[in-house]
This record gives sequence, C-alpha cells and structure tokens, in this order.
Amino acid sequence: MIDIGSLSSLLGRLASSHVVCVGDVMLDRFIEGDVERISPEGPIPIFSVTRETEMLGGVGNVARNISAFGGRATLISVVGDDAAGLRLCELIEDTPGVTPSVIKETTRPTTIKTRYVAAGQQLLRADRETIEPLSCQTTEAVLSAVAEFLASENSVLVLSDYGKGVLGDGLIRSLIGVAEKTKSMIFVDPKARDYARYKGADVLTPNRQELALASGMATDTEEEVVVACRHIIETAGVEAVLATRSEQGMSLVTAENVDHLPARAREVFDVSGAGDTVVAAIAAASGTGASLSTGAAFANIAAGVVVGKIGTATVYPSELLSILHETEMLGAETKIQTLDKATSKITSWRRKAYRCGFTNGCFDLLHPGHISLLSQAKDSCDRLIVGLNSDTSVRSLKGPGRPIQNESSRAKVLASLEMVDMVLIFDDETPLKLIECLRPDVLIKGSDYKADEVVGASAVRSWGGEVLLAEILDGHSTTSTIQKMGNDT
Repeated sequence: MIDIGSLSSLLGRLASSHVVCVGDVMLDRFIEGDVERISPEGPIPIFSVTRETEMLGGVGNVARNISAFGGRATLISVVGDDAAGLRLCELIEDTPGVTPSVIKETTRPTTIKTRYVAAGQQLLRADRETIEPLSCQTTEAVLSAVAEFLASENSVLVLSDYGKGVLGDGLIRSLIGVAEKTKSMIFVDPKARDYARYKGADVLTPNRQELALASGMATDTEEEVVVACRHIIETAGVEAVLATRSEQGMSLVTAENVDHLPARAREVFDVSGAGDTVVAAIAAASGTGASLSTGAAFANIAAGVVVGKIGTATVYPSELLSILHETEMLGAETKIQTLDKATSKITSWRRKAYRCGFTNGCFDLLHPGHISLLSQAKDSCDRLIVGLNSDTSVRSLKGPGRPIQNESSRAKVLASLEMVDMVLIFDDETPLKLIECLRPDVLIKGSDYKADEVVGASAVRSWGGEVLLAEILDGHSTTSTIQKMGNDT
C-alpha cells in the first residue's frame, strides 16, 4: 500500500519524468442528450442532443493524463489530412505539457469515436476508422521521431496499440529496439491477440478480457489471472504484466512476485479511457525512478478516480491526494468513520440495545490524563464515540502553532485504543452539531467543567440522556507538555 507521503513525493517528482507516447490517436466525440420517448418510425429511442464535446482519445488520452498528473509527454502519431485530423492537432497543441509530433498521411482517414450519452450512460458508439498499415515513408518518420525524443533524460516509452494500423509488427520491433539502446523502460497497452509482437517490453497492461484472449486461459479468479500473466511473460518475452480486473482491482505479476491491488473506485460511471490512465500513471511513475510496485499502486488509485467521471477523463494530483487521504483514514483504521457511515453504525448498535457514549477533544499529544478520561467514559457505556477536532478547528481554538500532530495521526492513535469504538473528525469549534446528529445516550466530559457548561448537555438531557463528569488526573496537560518540551530545547 502506498501512503500519503510516498504519493506526495511521487507527484512532486513527476515533472522530471518524460514519457514518449506512440500509437493510435483518435478524436473522441461525446454527444449528450435526453431520451424521453420512442420514435413513431420504429422501436428506437429519440435522442435529443443537448451538448457536444471533443477530446483526445487513444494515445492522445495517455498523453493528456500524463499532463494532468504534472508530467511531460511527447505524443507521436498519425492522422489524416482532414477536418478531424486538424481538430486533433488543435487539441494536442492546447494541452500543456504535451509536445506534439503528429504526422499527416493524406490517404488515411482520422479515427473518430462518437459516443451518445443519456442520463450518464452510453447508448451507442459510432466509429469511423481504418486499420490499414502505415506507408513505409510514414513508418520511417514515426521511428525517427521516437529515436529523437527517447534520447532525452528520464524518458520512458509507451506503445498504445488500439489496432488501428499505426503500430505494425515491424514498427513495434524497431521501436522496442530503439528503447533498449537508450535503456528506456517500455510499457505497452496491448490490443493484439498475439503478445509475442511486444517481445522485449517491460510491462504489458491488458484488461482481464484481453488477457484471457491473448493467453487462451480463464481469468476469473486471482489464481487464474496469475497463471495467465505468467504464461504471457514466458511466451511473449516480457518482464511483467499489470492486469486490470474491473471491480476486482489490479494484479502486478512478474516471474517471481505477485501484487494484488484492491479496486479503489467508489462509484463507476464510465470506463472509457481507464486503460489509458493506467498505462499513463505507471509509465510516468517509472520515469521518476519509482519501482513497478509503486507505479502500479499509483495507477490503481488513478484508475479508481477516473472511472467515476464521464467520458475519456483525466486525473489531477489534488484528486489523487484526496482519495488517498480518505482511504488512509477510512481503510487503515475501520474505527475512523464519516458522519453518514457513523449514523448507520450507531443505528445498528442501538438495535442491539448498546448504550452509546460520546466525548470529544483535540487529543493532540495523548497523555495519561486522556487515557483516564477515555477509560472512565468507556465504563459508562457499551460503545464509545470520540469526536476529534480537525486541524482547522484546533488552530481556531489553540492558535497557529497547533496541532502538533495532524488529524489523521491523532485519529489513528485514538482508533488504536481498545476503549474507543469510533472516531469522527469535525471542523466546528464545538461538537454540538455532531452531538445533535448522533444523539448519544451519555455525554462525557472532564470534571473541570460544570454540568451546565458542557457543550451539548441540554440537548442530551432533552432526549433522556445523561451527562457524566469524569475525574481529571492531575499533572497532565497537552499545553504544559508542549511548554516543557520548548524549555528543554
């Protein structure tokens, strides 16, 4: 599992990574609308168009994702000498961090994928394309461009093969040869059934269905995926396979090791371009010197974000940090809950006739006084809920120098205590709104308060609850501890 510190460090280094992206580029069109009735001309829905958007697809979406991460990409591909090709060139030039090297072939139509979307769901996809191989002249131009750009420092190569003719067998062999000479890592998003054409690549990133077709094996279970991946590694002559398995996550497999990564998606709206995000993430991470396992973990997080968006979307660093922070707090310690999940959990406790207690505080530097308070609180109830002031709340109450530990660290320490059953972080200066929402049976606070001074006391009493004042253990205080630490330095 990758932690916040590791991901933050990786994101900060992505600007030093250079990914040369080669393959089939396409114009992705999304036509959004409403379907409210059936056509009188036949049993088909009438689609009322409300909006049309165009964006980079195929290898263009790989480069676009790398740009969104904060990395640098060079996009090398082929388009037709037509309106769609012109539009693609405009989109590439408008993408910061992407250097275009697009070759026009007059006899070749530009690939267009048009998706019709209503109520967040695709109704139809219409494709305009050719799968004819490139001319010899165009092939040489692509190879020359790749050799030039791979020579730069920290470069890696991505081959995005959508089977539209840009990556023929001969060109793939030549491109892998160039990458080997420059000692560049090679990542392939494969579409062909014969993966031997990618011999010499470092990592292939098939989805489960593609892996099954290429290996001729079942891929329903983790064990079957590992066997199929190792068959590909042996027969195709590649170093590793990162298999994406939809709602079951990903598996990074080498000849010696296996790393199964659970799915990160909270809600899936559209898987369009998710494979582009995966290969972009692991390649960009590799360009910083990160290990394959770190790159796979990064790709897994990014994929979990992108499938929650509509269309061939991208992922931004702030989104990655947000989802990782949430996972760290909610996954690493199951006691740490969001308010909506907490209310559901408390309802189930009450069905079992459990008495629910509530106390709160900053708990910045946990000391024996805190332990005594929490122990007394737990003695008064069956399930103890602790409201924890957020970092923002603590600064408001204690000043700009506090807290000493961030909210995630404080929550983890509290969650590790046997007497604590649930931790909720709140932003307000007082926990009144939290108390009114949770409706605890007993409210516990230190005896340095009077009963009528305890925030939420009147509310708890109004629904028949009790207010308990716990004894204070003398000689312990976070503020005095911090002061003593300052005097000792």
